[in-house]
Amino acid sequence: MITRRQFVAASAAASASVAIGAPTSVLAAPAVHARRQDVDLLVRGGLMIDGTGAEGRAVDVAITGGRVSAIGAGLSASAREIIDASGLVVAPGFVDIHSHADGALYDDPRAESVIRQGITTIVCGADGSSRAVGSPARPFGPYLESLERLRPACNVAAMVGLGSVRAAVVGNDDRPATPEELRTMVSLVERALADGACGASSGLEYTPGAFASRDELIALCRPLRARGLAYATHMRNEDDRLLDAIDEAITVAEGAGCRLQVSHLKTQGPRNWDKLDVVFERLVAAQARGLDVAFDRYPYLAYATGLTSLFPVWSRDGGTAAFFARLDDAAVRPHIREETLAKIALIGGWDNVQITSVKAVTDRAAEGKRLGQYATALGVDPFETAVALLRANDGDVGMVGFAMSEPNLERILAHPLGMVCTDGGGFAIDGPTRRGSPHPRGIGSFPRVLGRYVRERGALSLADAIAKMSAKPAARAALVDRGVLAVGRPADVVVFDPRTVDDVASFEQPFQYPTGIRAVVVNGTIALRDGARAREGSGRVLRPA
Repeated sequence: MITRRQFVAASAAASASVAIGAPTSVLAAPAVHARRQDVDLLVRGGLMIDGTGAEGRAVDVAITGGRVSAIGAGLSASAREIIDASGLVVAPGFVDIHSHADGALYDDPRAESVIRQGITTIVCGADGSSRAVGSPARPFGPYLESLERLRPACNVAAMVGLGSVRAAVVGNDDRPATPEELRTMVSLVERALADGACGASSGLEYTPGAFASRDELIALCRPLRARGLAYATHMRNEDDRLLDAIDEAITVAEGAGCRLQVSHLKTQGPRNWDKLDVVFERLVAAQARGLDVAFDRYPYLAYATGLTSLFPVWSRDGGTAAFFARLDDAAVRPHIREETLAKIALIGGWDNVQITSVKAVTDRAAEGKRLGQYATALGVDPFETAVALLRANDGDVGMVGFAMSEPNLERILAHPLGMVCTDGGGFAIDGPTRRGSPHPRGIGSFPRVLGRYVRERGALSLADAIAKMSAKPAARAALVDRGVLAVGRPADVVVFDPRTVDDVASFEQPFQYPTGIRAVVVNGTIALRDGARAREGSGRVLRPA
């Protein structure tokens, strides 16, 4: 591991070599080509870390026609625009393998919280929920086309959500799919993949995804095999039954013959923190058997979800109205309360629950508050406060829960099978996407890895972190031409200062952009430069190769 002092010293040395034009490894043929003709954009004098895991090289990067046209030291091509990267790192644009920012694009295609992290590609449709399912009513092709028409600032790829598929065919009830329903669901998945979905996801702690059997999941994932695509799963449990959930995820992927991506891997609740070694052992053993397996994680100790997730899955069978009816049933309500309080005990109490969003204007005062403290101020029992919030907001209340270990987080980020994600939405400090009190992961995840876990804590190397943010997630989504800086590849680039890059957003004040991201290029067009944003987006919809 490197210390902060070693990191800064290495960065300064690299910067000096760039500044004086010291000899470096050069791609000779492209460099000669660059000297013969003008280029659109030249990123000059930076330390290029290309995303493959290799160490950095002091080179210039030339971009023409939206693609990298040359890489070499001291390129002498004239350029329409130049980014001075002296003393800075030049890396592939980051790829967020688990994003919920696609919905915000319809309100604000600037994707501020995405671009300002250095993210140039988001992969959405996670946790079993997607805006399209492959049905005639919600076709996948037109959905992707609608995203393209937005002219978003970032590239977008999308998975098909198996929970959404189940909802479209079976509904919200806790029952097995009939054989005919299962055939229909499989056909929807096949259609979505044919129309450009880059994988399939499940959300097995959410309804109706939680009602899917193992056999149903295997059947729905089989179409992934022929296309080499991954099954990304928010597992059925991430705390007391974590190991059973890991086994189920492996069984589904092995049964379907597809790749496995474990979403936001965590060991939730102090009594489960020591299970991480066993989790790693089981995933590595599956890899040794031939399963293509990986996982992702955001760099924070709190998760974000809906407040209903604190309540038992069985109580949510049939949808929101049925849930409230059970709460009104004097014979059932005590059982719901008992299981909910057990969940609260697991994460350390009601003050480890923070409300992030509500729909009702009358409940806006709850946003950003710890639920225990908020209930005390109201003079109401916290369980009753939670129920009242859910009733007033038709079940739509967001929360974060503080329940994870930082040593475990560092090991998850550093593990060879791990990569970085946000699991966050899209936000801005102004405009229509400034709402609620969101988890800061949607605004600061990638800079936080570079600042806290590379520079400050030395949990992983800079080259390794960049690979986990670019080439590795791009490959998981079968986006074969993204995630690596190389001649001929699309020019998605991030330029950042390794000495200052960091997250600023906090749980108390989430609407703050990160520092140290100096420039972002999407498909050859500058999207961000020294804090200034481009007027129009240059992102595209990406489909798997």
